[in-house]
Amino acid sequence: MQDDFRPSMPGDYREEKEEDIVLTEEGMRRLQEELDYLKNVKRWEVAKRIEQARSFGDIMENSEYEDAKHEQAFVQGRIVEIERILENARVIREEEIDLDEVALGSTVYLEDVQRGEEMRFRLVSAAEARGGRDCLSDQSPVGKAILGRRAGEVVDVQVPSGIIQYRILRIER
Repeated sequence: MQDDFRPSMPGDYREEKEEDIVLTEEGMRRLQEELDYLKNVKRWEVAKRIEQARSFGDIMENSEYEDAKHEQAFVQGRIVEIERILENARVIREEEIDLDEVALGSTVYLEDVQRGEEMRFRLVSAAEARGGRDCLSDQSPVGKAILGRRAGEVVDVQVPSGIIQYRILRIER
């Protein structure tokens, strides 16, 4: 009888792949453009700022140098973050978006039931929502409440000031 158990050996490990990150085609394009800008423009601008700040003399008490070094760390951190997102990204195409219920990539028209105000959002992953106008993260309270729901339904959203009710007016691609 053969034993399926195999003891782990030094250096024997499995690399866990991060969960797929779902992006719309537009979100993927925006992240690629941001990455290109950070790598090819911003990183060099910051390097020039550091070089210029060094020319001012003693870097121990040089606030320009410290500020530029902080910016350099931020830019490099964002580059790493975007590369990780793109490496694990799965792109959802418009034709894949189901119009029967709210899903990632859906454009959703909501009405604040109490105020009668109409809003329009595109539901996207948290990775894509960062800085996107008219984008709503699927991890936000409203995003969580409307995900998987249908046009005509009213959802309750818990916010710090209480509960807000939204009616889903329509769903588009």
